[in-house]
Amino acid sequence: MTVLILTCEQDVTADLAVVELNANGIPVLRLDPAELPGGVDVSGEYVHGAFAGHLSVGGRVVSMQGLRSIWVRRPGTPAARSADASAWLSEESAQALYGMLRCTGARWMNHPDAARQARHKPWQLWLARESGLPVPATLITTFPRVAREFAARYPDLVVKPVSGSHPGDDGLAVPTTRVRPDEDFGAVEHGPTLLQRRIRKAADIRLTVVGERMFAARAAAGPDADDDAVVDVRFRPSGVTWKPVPVPPRVAEGAATYLSRAQLAYGAFDFAEDADGIWWFLECNQSGQFGFIEIETGQPIGSAVAQWLAGEPLIPTNSATEPTRP
Repeated sequence: MTVLILTCEQDVTADLAVVELNANGIPVLRLDPAELPGGVDVSGEYVHGAFAGHLSVGGRVVSMQGLRSIWVRRPGTPAARSADASAWLSEESAQALYGMLRCTGARWMNHPDAARQARHKPWQLWLARESGLPVPATLITTFPRVAREFAARYPDLVVKPVSGSHPGDDGLAVPTTRVRPDEDFGAVEHGPTLLQRRIRKAADIRLTVVGERMFAARAAAGPDADDDAVVDVRFRPSGVTWKPVPVPPRVAEGAATYLSRAQLAYGAFDFAEDADGIWWFLECNQSGQFGFIEIETGQPIGSAVAQWLAGEPLIPTNSATEPTRP
């Protein structure tokens, strides 16, 4: 049985899991849908009530019925690298590939339907609150007057994009930024704007959840954190040091509930820890990176992903320890 990984060619995060799978003799097929058709080919036959599908990459042919799991990591847009690339060909290729893969009995990390819903930040905020996770006061609006009223109630605000950055398109990332005290919010009418009460950070928290396993890492805020206009840890000008930390029981319960209700097998949660030690939910990326966390903390996240994809115990290739889940 083969593990299928859908991702771009340069993906160090995926490499961490592939190493573990290869070391344990688990067959892996890695492909980028952007190479379909040409570098990647598909075929599916529906005859006498049965489906038989096949994938071909670099001359290697794999039966879709032989897939044990599918990891949708950072796939490119189907047919994007075709000599005849077009929106029509991309849609045709996506329908063919993902439609056939839906006909298999393979487990998904994460299923495309669940992943599509999980990318909506307004829904994330609602689900996090429903799951028992603290969420900062937030407004999404195109009404300048409503934005001004919100700012009057919560004078210390940040602004961030509603959509975030699309998976596989890191160039569109926009940093979370503090709102100026004299902002008049007139520009809000030109597009939906997300305003959120700023949490005075003691630290940034990244909680990576793989199935039932949780890996939390903490990066302490700098002494000048309150003076920074950009409060996004991804754009912090100075070096960031991540260290493993235990997961508070209430956060563990809330994160597990969140992923269960979202029907996700994997999630990378971002929290802001305040001076009282409360972890405030900011977002959950259903295909978030974990490579930088594993490399810096030694947490065996890639091994956990590999084990979930394999569906069986694996012999670890390193001696890194995992924080105990409360």
